[in-house]
Amino acid sequence: MKRRTPESPETETESNGQSLSSLLVKEELKRERNKIRFRRIIKYTVNTMIVVAAIAVLITSLLLPVLQISGTSMEPTLRNGDIVVLVKTSNMDRGDLCGFSYSNKILIKRVIGLPGDIIFIESDGTVYVNGILADEPYLADKGLGECDIEFPYTVPENTFFLMGDHRTTSIDSRSTVIGCVPYEQIVGKLFFRVWPFEEIGVLS
Repeated sequence: MKRRTPESPETETESNGQSLSSLLVKEELKRERNKIRFRRIIKYTVNTMIVVAAIAVLITSLLLPVLQISGTSMEPTLRNGDIVVLVKTSNMDRGDLCGFSYSNKILIKRVIGLPGDIIFIESDGTVYVNGILADEPYLADKGLGECDIEFPYTVPENTFFLMGDHRTTSIDSRSTVIGCVPYEQIVGKLFFRVWPFEEIGVLS
């Protein structure tokens, strides 16, 4: 009967060495594959973020301009430092908050009169449009403010009669310095406040 001879220690050591070497190679290959996969994910993520940022900039510049309010002419509706979003449109209605270009700036006022409307403002600041008392719940107080036009005043065609909510300090269509604002100067309609955080919401 043949006796089975055990493998020599050298053979076992060599076999174990090959197995260990094979494991190390597999681990190294796995690490390299993970590195490649990780780099691809990072590259994809960065490219996606760049595209999203570009789209966001395009939207905000072309369709939804974002503005920071400067000054007090629209208090109490809007305060200095508020950040608001406009929708680009020249389709305005009475009472809308309107952004328009003036001397390389964008000013914010409220639409009081449309083309052809007849505006009358009493000495205490009470406003009538086409003989009807204007409903202005957004005002904290009334005032004639800086006014050098004669009433009744008819709003010219293709223009808007705009006024700030802080009537005593706002310089607007009551003054010939600003006057009525033509359609082509209208930037858009304010519709949303994004700052301060506690006042985020739709504007009216």
